[in-house]
Amino acid sequence: MTTVAVLAEPPVEGHVLPALTGGPLDESDATALYTAMLADVCRAVEASGAELLVNYRPAEQVPDGVDPESAVRGPLEAALERPGEARYEVQVGSSLSARVGNTVTHLLEREEVNTAAAVEPTSALLTRQLIDSAAMKLRSAGVVLGPATDGRVYYAGFAAPVDFEAAYETPAVQSLTDRAVDADLGADFLPTTPAVETPADLRTVVPLLRARYRAERVVPPRTTTLVKELGLRVTADGELVRG
Repeated sequence: MTTVAVLAEPPVEGHVLPALTGGPLDESDATALYTAMLADVCRAVEASGAELLVNYRPAEQVPDGVDPESAVRGPLEAALERPGEARYEVQVGSSLSARVGNTVTHLLEREEVNTAAAVEPTSALLTRQLIDSAAMKLRSAGVVLGPATDGRVYYAGFAAPVDFEAAYETPAVQSLTDRAVDADLGADFLPTTPAVETPADLRTVVPLLRARYRAERVVPPRTTTLVKELGLRVTADGELVRG
């Protein structure tokens, strides 16, 4: 079984998805989107054959007065079918590379899990099928990556630790592959799937969600519902609008 760590920020206005505000979305909309994606990603992990570990930020890395564990637990209690089975642990590290490295190394070396993976809630299109496919690939490859656009990754799975120092610096997919090969672990890949962190990401994901919904294919339900409620769509000239 793979333990999948979801590196979650507390869904607080002004703290999450800042790059998406100022256009058709305001801070409240961006927070609602982040919350929906967090719930969909965690539910996908729960529905797969993996163990869900929710990694939340320490109190000193979130806005004053916010209890990061409670802020993350709140929306997940309603979203998960078995909320009592989800694990919650605080993240350790000042950078994404350090936080992923500390979590993955702890799981593999201290808890002796077979394989460990890290994803972020912005991996909105992560599905149970992709998680289970990655678990199968980890039987023959030491590192399995899910490439996103712009050299990012939406999934990173490991059968053994690598050198995580600056491993998530752009382009993360290349950096992580280099570390896997340098450690003689080998690397394999999942299909490319967009993450949702920038306006360009949203212009890619919104029509994809609408198309998949219309075709009655699998979609992240809470994220898709919010996109429809906000009236988000992409015009013929590529502009993201609402209403």
